[in-house]
Amino acid sequence: MVSSPVVTGEVPSVCEAEGAALSSHTTQTVKIDALQRATRKAAIRFIPLLTIGYLFAYLDRTCIGFAALTMNKDLGLSATQFGIGGGIFFLGYCLCEIPSNLALFRFGARRWIARIMITWGIASAATAFIVGPHSFYAVRLGVGIAEAGFFPGVTFFLASWFPREQRTRILAWFIVGVPLSSVVGAPLCGALLQMNGVWGLAGWQWLFVALSLPCVILGIITLRTLTDHPSEATWLTLEERTALVDALANESRERPKSALGSVFTDPRVLILVGVQFGFVLVAYDMGVWLPLMLKDYHLATSGIVMLTMVPYGIATIGMLVWASVVDRGGKKIRNLALASFIPVPGLIGAVYASHTLSLALFGLTIGLLGVSSARAIFWSIPTRFLTGVAAAGGLAFINSVGTAGAFVGPPLIGWLKDTTGSFNAGILVMAGVMAIATCLALSLKLLVREE
Repeated sequence: MVSSPVVTGEVPSVCEAEGAALSSHTTQTVKIDALQRATRKAAIRFIPLLTIGYLFAYLDRTCIGFAALTMNKDLGLSATQFGIGGGIFFLGYCLCEIPSNLALFRFGARRWIARIMITWGIASAATAFIVGPHSFYAVRLGVGIAEAGFFPGVTFFLASWFPREQRTRILAWFIVGVPLSSVVGAPLCGALLQMNGVWGLAGWQWLFVALSLPCVILGIITLRTLTDHPSEATWLTLEERTALVDALANESRERPKSALGSVFTDPRVLILVGVQFGFVLVAYDMGVWLPLMLKDYHLATSGIVMLTMVPYGIATIGMLVWASVVDRGGKKIRNLALASFIPVPGLIGAVYASHTLSLALFGLTIGLLGVSSARAIFWSIPTRFLTGVAAAGGLAFINSVGTAGAFVGPPLIGWLKDTTGSFNAGILVMAGVMAIATCLALSLKLLVREE
């Protein structure tokens, strides 16, 4: 019988190969586990604080709608003047977005985001002491300048901490502060309006003071809590820190480096600006005008407060569920287009059913659900192709120009209300804007191939 040295010689090599494969698999599993622990710790540390901060940012903007229930009469503001004041905030906000985010890139997110929160809290509290339209315009312009850079700054910060597979969900949990601000803010604003006359202040004045000064405290906490980059996170273990830094570095190597100057002519960026212009216009119009829309049904302030919570509560839940589905299944652009389209039939239906409160509110709720979900999906897209300083400047550019919709929208709706005596024309304009945003979102498929 002849022995087979070939077989005898191969057995150890096969075992070694299997052992090496097993070892590699074990190492990869350990890295994945460490990465999951790191992102979980980061989410617990950052997201609640930043979400509460964004909630207060939006409370400042949406509480104007509730303040208007009594403030407009006290100060003699017309619907047009109130709309200008509601929109002029975004003039300062948009003009200072890019400089603010470049400063964040220079000085670090921790310091700059804290600075933003502290200064906007102080500026917003000053709204309590306006005496007429001109002081109203001046203070709201100042608040916009102070708050500029917060949203794109946080978006840039989160993109530097969380891999792209998690970003839609992470951004959704941050952006949940937008609809949640109305769920929480509606009863809170209603209660503060009842403080009319306490210490000589009107209820609407208490509203601005009580909802603005906590931002200063949040800013101080932010300064102590945020960490600019995972490599500096002493609260992570070495294994967790290494796994997260490596994952983000690998992701960054897969993307071509972006130059800041190229951002302003990139067709993908310009299309995203148009999409955001649409859903921001509708979101802010709803936030500013919804209480006054409901007032047209001759409801008491308490009824307006309760009904305002309904569409925003549904929008909050729907946005989180949709973001989770998108993170698991991908197809971000397709879902962005769908979310942008949903408000169109909802808003049109609200106009044609305006004689019935329940049906009109249902249509407005569908509109808010789509707009809120579009916002969460939207911000996971630009960080797929923007890197470094171009990401900081590009996110600010998208947000600043896109947010001009909030400057245009409230005055336009106010003028249409004064001209026609109804909100219906303004709601139809919002539906048309979202139809255009849907077409722009679909066109991204031609330029962003990787879904």
